[in-house]
Amino acid sequence: MVKIKEPAPAAATAPEATLTASRDDRPAARRFWADSEAVTTTAVFAVSIVLILASRAISPAFGGWSQTQAILILSSFVMILGFGQGLVILLGGLDLSVASTMTLGGVLAFTWIGSSTAALLWGVPAVLLATALVGWANGLGITLLRVPPFIMTLAMGIIVYSICLGFTQGTPSGQASPFLSALYQYRLIGVPVIVYLLPIAALFGHLLQSRTPFGRKLYAIGTSEAAAFVAGINVRRLTIATYAISGACGGLAGIMMVGYAGGATLTMGQPYLLPSIAAVVVGGTSILGGRGNYLGTVGGAILLTTISTIIGALELPEGWRTVIYGAVILLALLLMRERILTAFERRFGRGGAR
Repeated sequence: MVKIKEPAPAAATAPEATLTASRDDRPAARRFWADSEAVTTTAVFAVSIVLILASRAISPAFGGWSQTQAILILSSFVMILGFGQGLVILLGGLDLSVASTMTLGGVLAFTWIGSSTAALLWGVPAVLLATALVGWANGLGITLLRVPPFIMTLAMGIIVYSICLGFTQGTPSGQASPFLSALYQYRLIGVPVIVYLLPIAALFGHLLQSRTPFGRKLYAIGTSEAAAFVAGINVRRLTIATYAISGACGGLAGIMMVGYAGGATLTMGQPYLLPSIAAVVVGGTSILGGRGNYLGTVGGAILLTTISTIIGALELPEGWRTVIYGAVILLALLLMRERILTAFERRFGRGGAR
């Protein structure tokens, strides 16, 4: 009697395999240090420290604790924008409206809040809601109308900027909130209050992105949208929510800029569009989605701000900042070339088609 051998269990389907690959049951510490993202994050912070110390060669006033505080304060705006931008890029998208939402947040905060403490209590949530609605509209256009993220967010940025221009008639009027200004001016043990808040915000962002069900679902969607859908993840709802968070981050950066600068302008968000993307990419996040961590984005924000500070000290033309930002993005993409090609082949196949 011949015994028929039972067939081996079928291999996991592509969606199941992709989702399985996106999960890792190793302990958090081992997983972090074994991951190439940890190496990238550590390298970015190390390069930032070296540049800060080396800047003393430019001026004796550089390289000290006071300059480091200034760099951390200036990088806070890129960190805030980079959190929302990083979540969007984690999905495989891109938000080009962050400059306009930052301007909208600053203009509304400057106009609505002013010096009133009572207005601060309702004004900040109202500003964040208004800018989150911009992101919500981006998400609707991308998911329901199937407009590419690049086009949708670029168009929405132009619309929002035009609204700001019409609302202010070219010149925002109002007053900066003393409370917001105190975050940058008041010192505790010789250190601005905002510097104490930055590590807390960075830790919160890291935990939200990497240690919550919401964040893990974003990784799954970025790895394979089809697999995430098969696994029961509401891809459309999470995509809309992510763009809304990016919009709210733009509004928060605008509010904080009003406190730092003591006013608002219609161009306050423009210098931060490219750095918000560069910080995410330099921090190790894959431009195709599915890989990245917020601590890397924080390091990228500090690195880019350090470079910008050195450029200002050398009195180079403003255009060189944009050139260097573009070169840094290109260099980061070249260093991650193999990882990007692997992700591209996994998502689209070797032939480039879905």
